[in-house]
Amino acid sequence: MFYKEKEFKLKDGRNAFLRSPSVDDAENMLQFIIKASGETDFLMKFPEEFAGFTLDQEKAFLRANCDNKSGLMIICLVDGRIAGSCQISFRTGEKDRHRASVAIALLQEFWNLGIGTRMFEEMFQVAGERGNVRQIELDFIEGNKRARGLYEKMGFRITGVKPDAIRMKDGSFVNEYMMVKRL
Repeated sequence: MFYKEKEFKLKDGRNAFLRSPSVDDAENMLQFIIKASGETDFLMKFPEEFAGFTLDQEKAFLRANCDNKSGLMIICLVDGRIAGSCQISFRTGEKDRHRASVAIALLQEFWNLGIGTRMFEEMFQVAGERGNVRQIELDFIEGNKRARGLYEKMGFRITGVKPDAIRMKDGSFVNEYMMVKRL
């Protein structure tokens, strides 16, 4: 799906832009996700897991994403840099097409500026326009209090837990929590 660019103001007064990523963003997208995954233990991959991912693979991923009718990715640009990304994936089966899942990542220097809230609002709008989506789901890793606070502010509620679902670098295990927001 394609998302037309929108401009909004950050809490610090700077302008930010939301738009679909293009193939031209491939190198910056790779740099963004590697940096974001290195800034927190709460994303689903460690930075080194992206080491073998090539620029051509990222371009192919972004190209496929633009053509995808069952999902949408948007990025947030601040001062010409990718500050965050958010993705929604719609289920397509007859029994579960009322469900969608979201994922979000922000660089640490852009936390607390309203980007996460705005990206969620846009995802909710896209889901609402689809017409058949009744609930949006996400997962978060135990200990991620900041994200949990944002998710609850946006209307998500914990619906379950996957015990010891995530193995940390030190070998310890933490739970993964499932959340749902009803539309």
